[in-house]
Amino acid sequence: MPHAHLLDRLIGAELPSLRTPAELHAFEATPYAERIAAQSTYEALQLGAAHDPGAAAIQFLRAADPDETPLTISYAQFMARVTQSANLFNDLGVGATDVVSLLLPLLPQSFFALFGAQAAGIANPVNPLLSAAQIAEILRAANTKVLVVLGPMPGTDIWEKVQRVKGELPNLKAIVVVGGAAVAEMDGASADIAQAGHARHAIINYDAVIGTFPADRLTSGRRIAASDVAGYFHTGGTTGTPKLVRHTHANQVYQAWAMALMLPVARRNLLFGLPLFHVGGALTQGLAPLCGGATLVVVSPSGWRDPNAIRNVWRLVERYRPQVFGGVPTVLAAALNVPVAGANISSIECASGGGSAIPLAVGKAYVALLGKPVIEVYGMTETSSVHTLNYAHRPVSLGSVGHAVPYSRVRIVKLDGEGRCAGDCAVNEIGVVAMAGPGVFSGYLSEQHNLAAFVEPGWVNSGDLGRLDDAGGLWLTGRAKDLIIRGGHNIDPLAIEEVFFQHPAVALAAVVGEPDAYAGELPVAFVQLKPGRPVEAEALLAFVRERTPERAAVPVHLYFIDTIPLTAVGKVFKPALRWDAAQRAVRRMLADLMPDGATLNVEVGAHTAHGSLITVAITGVAEGERSALGQRVDERLSPLVTRHEIVWA
Repeated sequence: MPHAHLLDRLIGAELPSLRTPAELHAFEATPYAERIAAQSTYEALQLGAAHDPGAAAIQFLRAADPDETPLTISYAQFMARVTQSANLFNDLGVGATDVVSLLLPLLPQSFFALFGAQAAGIANPVNPLLSAAQIAEILRAANTKVLVVLGPMPGTDIWEKVQRVKGELPNLKAIVVVGGAAVAEMDGASADIAQAGHARHAIINYDAVIGTFPADRLTSGRRIAASDVAGYFHTGGTTGTPKLVRHTHANQVYQAWAMALMLPVARRNLLFGLPLFHVGGALTQGLAPLCGGATLVVVSPSGWRDPNAIRNVWRLVERYRPQVFGGVPTVLAAALNVPVAGANISSIECASGGGSAIPLAVGKAYVALLGKPVIEVYGMTETSSVHTLNYAHRPVSLGSVGHAVPYSRVRIVKLDGEGRCAGDCAVNEIGVVAMAGPGVFSGYLSEQHNLAAFVEPGWVNSGDLGRLDDAGGLWLTGRAKDLIIRGGHNIDPLAIEEVFFQHPAVALAAVVGEPDAYAGELPVAFVQLKPGRPVEAEALLAFVRERTPERAAVPVHLYFIDTIPLTAVGKVFKPALRWDAAQRAVRRMLADLMPDGATLNVEVGAHTAHGSLITVAITGVAEGERSALGQRVDERLSPLVTRHEIVWA
């Protein structure tokens, strides 16, 4: 098939406007299979590189400093290294069904290894900030054959974690080391790559050997099929048992195609600071721009976690002229606290965010700052990242996550007791969000996780609650599942609750998300003690802190209550606890605003349109003072995702 398809043509082609449902319907009349020539991520990257092999694929900054000279890697160099990485892994015995796991920060080698692993076998990028025990569990579940890691380096404990877990990986054949200090031989194994197939845990110096492999072809001779598995991504939170989402090459190529079509990320530069172990980084902001010939400006090895990256954000925009400024809502909110200070940010055509809901106040602030739309995206690891967004050529409603991207679908369904679809909800009726399309995965690696994954064949259960408005726009109203999203960081409350139950004084414990102006949500715990077994809150939290592997998962508040609310079948009724937590949080946020003689009452409960609503009732304030106080209350609460209203008595 000739390369006159969207992935190849987007650089200079006129994009369809898709302004109306009729235009979208006409566009979709051409089968999706006829719109794409790439069967694999490797082939899609080759198409992006062929447009201008001399152009910059990656510009790497070590210190997030707009004045530093970046390490620039051309598309020709990029594809050479991807190919050489695939050939290295093949030489280590990696075939189409073997797994290369990666524990790396944002280095150029991380991109080479990720996409090279997909060309050789299956890539499994893992969050290096997880505890050693969690990392071991993921690597073991993936049946890791080759592990690519950062070598010993001050300020990082990746190598230390690898030493702790390597003995727990029965299929591990080699450890490929990127950067770091010189690594001694491990377990007596030869560091000579020729011995890798004969020694357990052979250590390979990536930078020393990569140039010795052919850069113009895959030595395996592999013909990658669209249905072949390209990667595993761990999800389900960073505490508790992780789920490994299985992506085919077709799933990931669709994400690249859809983003090149719907967002202008494939035309110029993109400030890149998302981790590669997350689909938003690896696919939406990584694979998609690279397939379109754009330049990824990697802001630092730590991405947006580097304080300098946020501190210098607008100067980075001025220097590198990105069209889209995108990130998780906490990054967007943090950037707003940095003065523009005369920096030229006129290149930005839109702001974009996902991972968790963008607070309305943040969205409005970007509209005011840029005079451009804010495109909120929605999806999940199971949909290969973005599944819905606000179409650029249609009216944008802040708070809505828009419509499904072309060739994908979204429904709001009612579920029966088995988690199966019992019918579709009416317009504006809240139900469970279900999604289908070319990006939707076929299932988790472990069959036990697939039992409630789909509401119908091909329709993934998002676990989120939402509604579709009269125009078919999706509005998220809550989560049917109990994950807490702290700044885009998923926390599974179950494992934390299990730690509470290890304490002899705890009868019942429930961990929920409490609204926070910066992080979106913070974990808090409600505890019902056993009769006659008192314990101090700080002592109990210290007990939990010692036994919880992730600091971000430790509850920031502990609330003792007499009776934890239960459902009719004896399960903890978490909506009531989330409302209770929200009431407490809002009271703390507003307490210092109340004048003498005023009384503040906060109630949070269900709302037919918004899912939940915060009602702030204020008494004892003169009518002439209400407007100014109401404005201060609005300003204080506007960063929260949950809507609020003020009632004066």
